[in-house]
Amino acid sequence: MDMSFWSNDEFGGPSQPGRKRLKNLYSGWRLDKPRSLVMKVIGLVILVVLLLLAVSWLFILPFFLNNQNSGGIRLMTSAPAGAGRGSASFNEKVILAADRVKPAVVSVISLSPEEKTEGAKAQEMLGLGSGIIFNIEGKKAFVVTNEHVIEGATNVEVVLTDGSRRKAKLIGEDRVTDLAVLEINSKGIDTVANFGDSDRLKAGESAIAIGNPLGLGYSQTITAGIISVPLRTVPVSLNRDGQMDWEVDLIQTDAAINRGNSGGALVNLDGSVIGINSLKVTDFGVEGLGFAIPSNHAIPIINSLLEFGRVKRPFIGVSTTDLSAYLEGTESLMLPDDVERGIIVLEASGPAKEAGLQTGDLITRLDEREVGTTLELRKYLYLEKKIGDQVEIRFYREGKRSAVILTLVERKALE
Repeated sequence: MDMSFWSNDEFGGPSQPGRKRLKNLYSGWRLDKPRSLVMKVIGLVILVVLLLLAVSWLFILPFFLNNQNSGGIRLMTSAPAGAGRGSASFNEKVILAADRVKPAVVSVISLSPEEKTEGAKAQEMLGLGSGIIFNIEGKKAFVVTNEHVIEGATNVEVVLTDGSRRKAKLIGEDRVTDLAVLEINSKGIDTVANFGDSDRLKAGESAIAIGNPLGLGYSQTITAGIISVPLRTVPVSLNRDGQMDWEVDLIQTDAAINRGNSGGALVNLDGSVIGINSLKVTDFGVEGLGFAIPSNHAIPIINSLLEFGRVKRPFIGVSTTDLSAYLEGTESLMLPDDVERGIIVLEASGPAKEAGLQTGDLITRLDEREVGTTLELRKYLYLEKKIGDQVEIRFYREGKRSAVILTLVERKALE
């Protein structure tokens, strides 16, 4: 055998052809490396360094781009869950919440006769709003909307999300709370809205308004915002005459609520209805002010309308105006100089007439409660008295103080 390719190493053993020998240099041992291997190692080191730099840059790049103070489009990477209103998780919650409620939010169309002028042809006025399907019983489905949407209507229709129209029957309405309940055929309806607890709302939490703004093609829109104030007291005019004769507690939100959204749903991120949108009290000419009737306030009214067709409230039988509304012209009342507040009786009927109240009397006290406005009178009756209670009314007639006691009856119409 040819051994020319084998040689003995320093340990006295054979070594294979092409393998380099270990050399004992100084005090250590090392491998005598060829130049090609050295270059491979150097290349590997450079590759590792480049990879480390690339990985580091992937972490640094989003922060660099997000903090560029330029007027161009900002590149935003996905944020962690719960990172805020701009996070993907928030958008997904809005979509899911809206999807739960959208099939139950409908458009409401009302037709009411317009006041006929001499020589003009009688026409009907078209009213548009929104409503919420809240219950199904057999062949009947029930919708809650705003009273002012269907006020005075001779014909009411509901438009479902699929575009189909249903004739609606008015079950009951209440001007004081601006709520009304309609009945429609339930065929093909399989979704109703769930109502949440509005008493648990906190300022700053998310709110979603769903409705049919401006009546555009009876199509829904969704706007998201926050709860600005969980409960704000707002003055309203029940008689639509500009005199603020009642106050309502409403949810204030910056979610856009526009004309046509009235009666639509204000929803939380769980998809529960926390309020019923109301346009009647949004005409302030100020942006970012939307109001909704709290769900906890609406539920007992809805139940009363379903059961009785109305809300039972006490009634004394007077049509009134406030003394404070007149700067002059009250001399005929012959009031003492120290009487500056009170409620002028314009007309007496029912219990008030039977008790002896007359036009021109000035009511100043109910029981031990001083009242100077129609608002104060209503609040005392509606919130602190009930049907069948007795009330003492103190008043001035031709400058003399008098009092009568009457028994409250059910209010069948606004005072």
